Amino acid sequence: MKVVILAGGLGTRLSEYTKTIPKPMVKLSGKPILHYIMKHYANYGHNEFYIALGYKGKIIKEYFKKDFKNSNWKINLIDTGLKTMTGGRVKKLKKYLGDEDFLMTYGDGLSDVNLKKLVSFHKKNKKALVTMTAVRPPARFGSIKIKGDKVKIFREKSKIDEGWINGGFFIINPKFIDNIEKSSTYLEKSPLEKIAKKNQLFAFKHKGFWQCMDTKRDKDYLEQLLKKKRIKF
Repeated sequence: MKVVILAGGLGTRLSEYTKTIPKPMVKLSGKPILHYIMKHYANYGHNEFYIALGYKGKIIKEYFKKDFKNSNWKINLIDTGLKTMTGGRVKKLKKYLGDEDFLMTYGDGLSDVNLKKLVSFHKKNKKALVTMTAVRPPARFGSIKIKGDKVKIFREKSKIDEGWINGGFFIINPKFIDNIEKSSTYLEKSPLEKIAKKNQLFAFKHKGFWQCMDTKRDKDYLEQLLKKKRIKF
């Protein structure tokens, strides 16, 4: 299956790095996070990539031209506009994607999601226009419940109390793209909300490792995990 990676956002919450490079090029243990994302897909046999470029896309192009060496990966770098939103970027890739379902994710998150099981789950649900990977966000703080001035319940950090969120790692039927109106459309708003109401959006629950890289704290945490080999990519 073809793999779409959205790599054009501004990454403003990681401005320590993204003033000079696009977020997917922020390095973890010497390699861009984009490399680890692509390697995960390639490990499952998906090595045809369509990378949607925007902010500082030239730097991503230079990386694949000069520093990246892997002849087994088919890499297509496509300019989708500086101010284009997530849905708009997918819409601009439509002509490259054909009629078969494709995989899609963001250029700033790592997971050990089993892509073989994800694909099987999607195919099993015949009505699915889109399957998204649902994850529980890592809790950062202990939670307390207060009555008056007294703490009635204290609970240390736990994923269990957190709700499911969109973890990326989608499978998309190309027909879904018709729900994206224009370049300024956010994928996560009206297009997905619309098909959810029609029972055409399915969630593959992933309980394993998942971590986005929104802040420097996230970046440092991911780097620590990689160095200690607690996650392997």
